[in-house]
Amino acid sequence: MIKVLVSDPIEKEGLAPLLDNPKFEVTIKTGLKPEELLREVSSAEVLLVRSETKVTPTVLESGKNLKLVGRAGVGVDNIDLAAASKQGVIVMNVPGGNTVSAAEHTVSLMMAMAHNVAQADATMKQERWDRKKFMGSELVGKTLGLLGLGRVGREVATRALGLEMQIIAHDPMADPDWCRLVGVKLVPAEQVIAEADFISCHVPLTAATKNMIDAKTIAKMKKGVRIINCARGGVVDEKALLEALNSGHVKGAALDVFESEPPKSFDLIKHPNVVATPHLGASTEEAQSKVAVQLAEAVVEFYEKGVARNALNLPAGLPPAVKPYLLLAKRLGSFVGQIVDGPIKKVTITGAGTLSRHNVAPLTAEAVAGLLSAKTSGVTSVNALGKAKDFGLDVIEVATPDSKEYTALLIIDIETAKHRRRVSGTIFNTDQTRLVQIDDLSVDIVPEGHMIVLTNVDRPGVVGFIGTILAASNINIAGYEVGRRAAGGEAVSIITVDEKVPEPILAAIRTNALILDVRSVHI
Repeated sequence: MIKVLVSDPIEKEGLAPLLDNPKFEVTIKTGLKPEELLREVSSAEVLLVRSETKVTPTVLESGKNLKLVGRAGVGVDNIDLAAASKQGVIVMNVPGGNTVSAAEHTVSLMMAMAHNVAQADATMKQERWDRKKFMGSELVGKTLGLLGLGRVGREVATRALGLEMQIIAHDPMADPDWCRLVGVKLVPAEQVIAEADFISCHVPLTAATKNMIDAKTIAKMKKGVRIINCARGGVVDEKALLEALNSGHVKGAALDVFESEPPKSFDLIKHPNVVATPHLGASTEEAQSKVAVQLAEAVVEFYEKGVARNALNLPAGLPPAVKPYLLLAKRLGSFVGQIVDGPIKKVTITGAGTLSRHNVAPLTAEAVAGLLSAKTSGVTSVNALGKAKDFGLDVIEVATPDSKEYTALLIIDIETAKHRRRVSGTIFNTDQTRLVQIDDLSVDIVPEGHMIVLTNVDRPGVVGFIGTILAASNINIAGYEVGRRAAGGEAVSIITVDEKVPEPILAAIRTNALILDVRSVHI
């Protein structure tokens, strides 16, 4: 059973892909104290969080079995990504599930700020009729400046265009064709700052975006500008914003995120020209359902197909046709790691045929993870290359259009002080992993389950000898594949069995002089 700990409130119905899957044992415990979290995470393979749980180095160290941390949302500010990578824990998020909710909340706050909705509502609840006090501002014809044009930024742009606003935006990664099509003008960041009547932030919190709107930036804005931040606390310098509101340079602010949550000081929030909400951008029933379902499905996909959807500490950009090779790479690496002796000096990963057209770095990481996992513990695709360097293992990537009779072929060559081994594999029917070569001998097996791998002289009686020994031990043979160069020469046999073969049985098989080498392999 794969143990999953859910430590933050995540919609239970959305977790159905995990709860209904017999492979997973899901424990939901929210509001844990730090010491309780350390105890609960110690046996978990998967930790699912939102924003409340702080996934610190201490938490990661306590989770000795952790392979995956999933965030039901976009940001991962509460997860120590560097510490997770060092420990080999994959971190993934759900970037698209709350996009619409965040965009709608942004536009809602912008409109509420422009029309003084929150302030007027507060006086009405005090039984006051201050109609003349709350003169608003129309959005039609105003310029909205977007700093960041990712998923949420684009959704905000399309809605603002429907309000007949003029949209200017800055994002080095923006799609200019999309912008031309919908009517968004891409400009330098300085132009957004100088020309916009409303400025909305849609960037992650990084070293480059920390306090990107500060006193100097605000001084370059129009007098009477209004600022919206539903992205990340820390993008806007709150002290500078409060000073600008007090001076009147900034007309109003709409904030959903803050440097500290909850805020340590409410001075900015209490300003009469500020509309504030407690990080509600993703807090809609639809968004919470979407992110829960997408995260649960991503966890299932990771364990069933070896694909880490939206992983933040793995190489990105693998085309759909290449994704099945991730699982193949890990299986081939594990297989060859269990049939070689001694320290491994060099591993060469070759993408042949159509694989040569793609970046094979993700496949390399998976292959090395499988290889090293056969020799040591605590290795995943996240930290595999770092571990390889620690072990003095030379990792080489090669691309070649020649894949012989296969459309695509993944080849792993291993060198030790004693010998060299090579395994090759491919994908059949879009998702079926196949081991098709060992060294230069052709085979055809699914690399999974329990196997006996032996090198033998191709003579009559070998198959019967092995069958007799296994039958006497009540071990059933599920498949028998032989690859050979010529009749009577050296052959490689792979015997798939229903259970692990104990060492005494392997020793009995070795007594036959025709059997040169025998290994037990489990994938």
